[in-house]
Amino acid sequence: MLIAIVPCLNRSLGGQYQYSQTMLDAVRAMLADGRLTDRFVVVAEEADAGEVRALRERGWEVRPFPPISLTGALAAPVLGLLGEGCHRAVRGAFRRLRAALGRSRPAPAGAGAAEAPAVSPRLHAWFGSLGVELALYPMARDEALLAGIPFVASIHDLQHRLQPEFPEVSAGSEWAGRERLYAGVARSAELLLADSEVGREDILACYGAAGAEPGRVMALPFLPGPGLAAEVSAAEVRRVREARGLPERYLFYPAQFWPHKNHLRIIEALGRLRREAGLEVCAAFCGSHSGELRERTFAAVREEAARLGLGGAVRHLGYVPDAEMAALYAGAVALVMPTFFGPTNIPVLEAWALGCPVITSDIRGIREQCGDAAVLVDPRSAESIAGGIRRVWTDEALRRDLAEKGRRRRSAYTFGDYCARLRGIIEEAKARVRG
Repeated sequence: MLIAIVPCLNRSLGGQYQYSQTMLDAVRAMLADGRLTDRFVVVAEEADAGEVRALRERGWEVRPFPPISLTGALAAPVLGLLGEGCHRAVRGAFRRLRAALGRSRPAPAGAGAAEAPAVSPRLHAWFGSLGVELALYPMARDEALLAGIPFVASIHDLQHRLQPEFPEVSAGSEWAGRERLYAGVARSAELLLADSEVGREDILACYGAAGAEPGRVMALPFLPGPGLAAEVSAAEVRRVREARGLPERYLFYPAQFWPHKNHLRIIEALGRLRREAGLEVCAAFCGSHSGELRERTFAAVREEAARLGLGGAVRHLGYVPDAEMAALYAGAVALVMPTFFGPTNIPVLEAWALGCPVITSDIRGIREQCGDAAVLVDPRSAESIAGGIRRVWTDEALRRDLAEKGRRRRSAYTFGDYCARLRGIIEEAKARVRG
């Protein structure tokens, strides 16, 4: 069977990009040792030229999407005028236009029957011309519905349903766009993938009415990012720390500046620790702050740090290449990640892999992911976050205990385990297609 993989190749999307790379690596490994005997092709955006080149260098057959994949009642008249020379920007414009026309207030619970977009005859024919019989989507996207061929898709983020108060998942047309996509994918996919059993429960709760049946939803948990070094020397830790201008002791948080990442309460917690306990704690942040909402969040973090006199204790490292990430984890006193979103998170796994203690949120999903291998705090309380930081910052025995428990928990689910699960998913999807 010819199977297409349609990965997320946009590094700025963080976990979605890492999940895609892990899936690609697993398929390549299983092709190499004969556990998979199908033929695979990667379908990618032309604009991701650097990533496409890297995939081809690793031996992948890569095909770019056809110039336009969005057709139907809205797009067809315009497509006739534009011709075949359109590119990714035009597709993006159609997505935005369709979302704007479909903009609405959040529908009530159980509104998973949102109308799916019509199949694109052009995209369907293009996949057919390649001979593709099944597609894997590590990230749910419109093309899964528009192509009209059997597919497996991951749904990792249902926060528009679970926590719509955060603007990054609900503002403007974002809520309606997510709901339309996820409901359509839940209804149409051969199989749905979640990041955990909790994520599987969420998919069934949110989209059971749309057709997400228990037998069609499977858990394929995250692994640490494949670009992260498995080991790092003390010399490399020191080199990266000095190059980044960090003190010997610091907290680390790799996260884009979305409101749900909760950077502001970390700043408040650091101010509380200085004021009430006399502790000078440095926090090193890395991650994007481009775009209006993230820029506002980043500015608010900087303003609060300045107001509390913490300017020197809060470091923003900007973009950090994969080659340095392992050293930053390994050299940190702890990962501090009081996020509001889950169910599970990749930085926790990366910290565990490198012996870095973890402070994270005591919320559903993350609680199950971490067990006793993290200090869990209330993400809504700067006091609770400060208490968690103080415990880890001042207690070396606790740090050693957390690091050891984290390593054990991380080693309980290996790359081999991931491959076995993914192979089972692919074989089940193939059986459904043939049946």
